[in-house]
Amino acid sequence: MSLGPERSAMRGALVLAAFALAGTLLLGLAFQQTREPIARAEEAAKLKLLNQVIPPELHDNDLLADAIELPANALLGTDEPRPAYRAVKDGRVTAVAFEAIAPDGYNGRIRLLLAVSPEGRVLGVRVVAHAETPGLGDYIEIAKSDWIRQFDGRELSPAGADAWRVKKDGGAFDAMAGATVTPRAVVKAVRKALEYFHAHRPLLVGEGFQTGKATP
Repeated sequence: MSLGPERSAMRGALVLAAFALAGTLLLGLAFQQTREPIARAEEAAKLKLLNQVIPPELHDNDLLADAIELPANALLGTDEPRPAYRAVKDGRVTAVAFEAIAPDGYNGRIRLLLAVSPEGRVLGVRVVAHAETPGLGDYIEIAKSDWIRQFDGRELSPAGADAWRVKKDGGAFDAMAGATVTPRAVVKAVRKALEYFHAHRPLLVGEGFQTGKATP
């Protein structure tokens, strides 16, 4: 016996609903099964990057556990809260690592992680993510070039402010010929991040640094 148009449409809708429900359940199950491994992998990657800018001998604490949220700030180029991590050795703060964003890369935003000593000396800078042109602007990555190591040991002082530019602009930082937009953006972002550090130093490395949400 053939079904009428309405009953046929109803049966089709029920079949589609059953498939949709089954698909949703499978996706939910897959999410539950993979959530923890993905979270562990993300934490491992984050710790690996932190260990590149904060030498292991500088801390005896858990860097990922000793973190706060920094509110969005124009000097950091951030438009949402970002984490900061404190390194502690024998009860003394030895470094703080936090993120900054260069908004004016050749192909957009360049995410950076930098570590700074309590005195304001750069311990290291690494590029977290970027969309610069492969083979031209991607030499800012440590995997491609040592260019990013130029920041190691540098400080920001009024007398040396002019040095925080690429050499083409009269500063101290090398840049690849024909690809100065990218390093110019990174140098500017690191300089502004150091300005942020000095403006918020008591919060970042002093008693105000406590696990939780930071106050600007």
